[in-house]
Amino acid sequence: MSFRRGVVRQSKFRHVFAQAWKAEHCLDDVRVSRVTWDGPLCAANPKFIAVVIEAGGGGAFLVLPLAKSGRVDQNTPTVCGHAAPVLDVQWCPHDDNVIASASEDCTVKIWQIPDGGLTSPMSEAVVTLEGHSKRVGILAWHPSALNILLTAGCDNVLCVWDVGTGELVYQLSDAHPDLIYSVSWNREGSVLCTTCKDKALRVIDPRRGTVLKVREKAHEGTRPMRAVFLADGKILTTGFSRMSERQLALWDTRDLSEPMVTQEIDTSNGVLLPFYDPDTNMVYLCGKGDCTIRYFEVTDESPYVHFLSLYSSKEPQRGAGFLSKRGVDVNKCEIARFYKLHERKVEPISMTVPRKSDLFQGDLYPDTVGLEPALQAEDWIAGQDAPPTLVSLSGGYTAPPSKCGTLRGRPKLLSQTNTSPTSTTAPANPMAGEMESEGLGHGQGRRDVDGGIARVKKEEDQLSDILTEIRALRALALAQGHRIDVLERQLARIEDGEV
Repeated sequence: MSFRRGVVRQSKFRHVFAQAWKAEHCLDDVRVSRVTWDGPLCAANPKFIAVVIEAGGGGAFLVLPLAKSGRVDQNTPTVCGHAAPVLDVQWCPHDDNVIASASEDCTVKIWQIPDGGLTSPMSEAVVTLEGHSKRVGILAWHPSALNILLTAGCDNVLCVWDVGTGELVYQLSDAHPDLIYSVSWNREGSVLCTTCKDKALRVIDPRRGTVLKVREKAHEGTRPMRAVFLADGKILTTGFSRMSERQLALWDTRDLSEPMVTQEIDTSNGVLLPFYDPDTNMVYLCGKGDCTIRYFEVTDESPYVHFLSLYSSKEPQRGAGFLSKRGVDVNKCEIARFYKLHERKVEPISMTVPRKSDLFQGDLYPDTVGLEPALQAEDWIAGQDAPPTLVSLSGGYTAPPSKCGTLRGRPKLLSQTNTSPTSTTAPANPMAGEMESEGLGHGQGRRDVDGGIARVKKEEDQLSDILTEIRALRALALAQGHRIDVLERQLARIEDGEV
């Protein structure tokens, strides 16, 4: 009998280890929401962490600076503009001060958080999006186009919004026959994948309003599924087998007839939430109610999804926030960070690759997704696609100050943000006009010059607004033309008896 020596797979992530932060660096006395919704309930970026919390008489979430630690006072101001519990929060990938929230009150709200955090309760949103007839539980910002936000509600409807104008640009009301469990954009934002209560995995083109691919019974079990697009276009799903075993599967979108691989994980009943890092091609599986976080590396070599290790603790998690790569500590070789939600505590957990050198480890940190959008909203609506803009993490990353203008892309939003041209050009003091008309001697000529410059600038701003609006309307007309073509083809097939 002969034996072959096993070959150990080479990977720089084989020895990734997870470590919880010390108690003094945790957030204590945070009343994490008890809402029965299988979402992460937390979102983090290099500036802030947002946590959905218990709130009487409505819905609220907490926003704190990322560096905050220790006890959170019960009088800490919250974002509290929803009339019913908040189900999901997501930071805008192109502005670290903008966050979207979805609620049981059937609305989605967009908030602008000031640098440094809140000093008083925030109840007035910058934009309120109303298009769903039932509660809204899923948010997904477009990865590369500014101000494009996808929402999914319990009305089985997908909505795509331009939050810069508050417009509903696409609505897919007939793609899903039942409750939508998850939504994920591909890297360029050209298509998205969804999972549904009917056990099907779908690949959808939202601009054409068509389902491109469907895989029935991606997982046989009746418990909720999740799906996430990987950087190379493959899809990773989590779900349950017919025997209620938790599974993960990898799918090639060119052929969804069979998964590339399926792995059984365990027999727990918590829904597995996948968090994907495209820079390392690692997937972290965090189950609600679990005490563990498992992590895997996805490669091109069989069996494609390689188990690396797991983090285990004594306390179960209610949810988890996954910090964007720009926020990790490159000096400590930290490649990922979770914010684990306990019943009354938020605990950071760092994933680290042990290295002896103090130098920047370029192989661990390829250029990552930055704040700068690759496309404007109207470009994407008109049919353009582009991968996200990348930035280097060499030397660490410093979050820039608030832009305060991300959401003011076109005139339609100006009234919502209280920055209408009339209000910004009117004198703050009603006596100012009279003082100018009286003249103040030798300063009159200077004021005339200044007034002329101001008028020219005002005319230029108005012209720019008009041109922007024309481009937006042209893009919208083009998109609606595409939609009309799709509907006419569907009508022709029905008339011909093909459907």
